[in-house]
Amino acid sequence: MESLFLIIILTYSFIYLIIKNAEKLQLIDIPNERSAHKKTMPRGAGLGFVMAVLVGIFIGNFSHFIEYYYIYLSIFLIMLVGIYDDRYEVSYKLKFVGLLVVSLYVSFHGITIDSLGKYFDVELLLPSFIATVFTVFAIIGFTNALNLTDGLDGLAGSLSLIMMSAFLLIGYQFHDPLLINLSGGFIVALVVFLYFNWYPAKIFMGDSGSLTLGFVISILSIKSLEYIPPSAVLFIIGIPLIDTFIVMRRRIQRGQSPFKADKNHIHHFMYKVKVNVKISVLLIIYLQLALSILGYQLIGAKEESLSLLLFVLLLFIFLNMFDQRFRYREKKGKVERKKDYEIDNSSTK
Repeated sequence: MESLFLIIILTYSFIYLIIKNAEKLQLIDIPNERSAHKKTMPRGAGLGFVMAVLVGIFIGNFSHFIEYYYIYLSIFLIMLVGIYDDRYEVSYKLKFVGLLVVSLYVSFHGITIDSLGKYFDVELLLPSFIATVFTVFAIIGFTNALNLTDGLDGLAGSLSLIMMSAFLLIGYQFHDPLLINLSGGFIVALVVFLYFNWYPAKIFMGDSGSLTLGFVISILSIKSLEYIPPSAVLFIIGIPLIDTFIVMRRRIQRGQSPFKADKNHIHHFMYKVKVNVKISVLLIIYLQLALSILGYQLIGAKEESLSLLLFVLLLFIFLNMFDQRFRYREKKGKVERKKDYEIDNSSTK
């Protein structure tokens, strides 16, 4: 408990200092064509709340920190990759290399996905090498997925808060110290961060925050597989996964690189419809909350076929609901019908 109070104090202090010294630290976000904000803003709050969690757990629960030193070292390394990008805006290839190295490191320490679940009474176990490759792919994939949700004030932090709360409940239910301490530490840090980041934001988390949060949630997801089925995890971390599928399918359909940045994310769509940051963020939060509650309800499910089918069905619904081509097709159809009508009228005269 002492460590949680320490994390709260450190998070507030560190973020406050970053805001005051953002220019000296070269942690300034300059808006571009994809930005929702119109003026320069401090960024790099991730440096503040991640260091607060690491220091707080190190001081408040030293034995736990040493037992899982490889996890906390990995978190620190990911934060360094993110803060470097916040300052110098490095290419995605360099970030990928950093994520690859750290993901391999934790997988070699036993953080691996060994099973894809049980379907029709058959468990899909993965051989050691394939499990390592799949684990690395999953960690990198979700880390980037969470990073992509960081587009509106308070969104990525709120989504992370909901997902980590689900893992905290799982940790308490199954008495897992890593799930309890890691998720609990980041939850209190995120509550403080959201005080600064809720609309209108005073600071952004930057890649030092979003990459680290994505990585931490990946670790929590894999660790929770010791107690819950994989299909439950898909729901708990649902919105970032679904958002990634939406934007990648759209880019591929356009013949573009699936890694090209654009404005076709769920939060962009919501903002276009509602034209209000708070409402857009709250709607996405409600969706994530519903998915996480549903995922938590699936704990203990012996048969995952229906759960996986339900997730695929929801994914299909989201893919079509947020397919912006429908608006283009409808507009194009109206124009063509208008032309046909004018031709028909002119021919009858």
